[in-house]
Amino acid sequence: MGGLVETGRSALRNALERVGRGWGRVQERRPLSYDLLESDDAYLVVFDAPGVRGEDVDVTFLDRTVEVSVERFRDFYDGYDLVFPGRGVSLSGSVDLPRDADVTPEGANATLTRNGTLHVEIPKREGSSDVDVVEEAD
Repeated sequence: MGGLVETGRSALRNALERVGRGWGRVQERRPLSYDLLESDDAYLVVFDAPGVRGEDVDVTFLDRTVEVSVERFRDFYDGYDLVFPGRGVSLSGSVDLPRDADVTPEGANATLTRNGTLHVEIPKREGSSDVDVVEEAD
């Protein structure tokens, strides 16, 4: 009977792992969620980016489009096996600013917050460039 129980557990673990990996791929195909805000001086795009470190974020601004790609890594925990790998690790998203947006990349900044959001602020004027990412201090 013990062999049958172990076979059942193994089958369940394999099924959970396949479902988890499939869910992770679904997340990787969906664009990152975001909010677009506007003030008198700038646009602010707030992306959901949980589990990301500053060095794993790439932000590019070109022709009124903010593009973000992130690479997350799964932490390993001593004494634990990964049963359900449900979080996507390669995520991306983009936001088109309004057609009439007159913005400049000079002075643009991106801040990765401790609560897992990425704030990209683009001053109003015009241009295109890469945006440096800084990580919020503890």
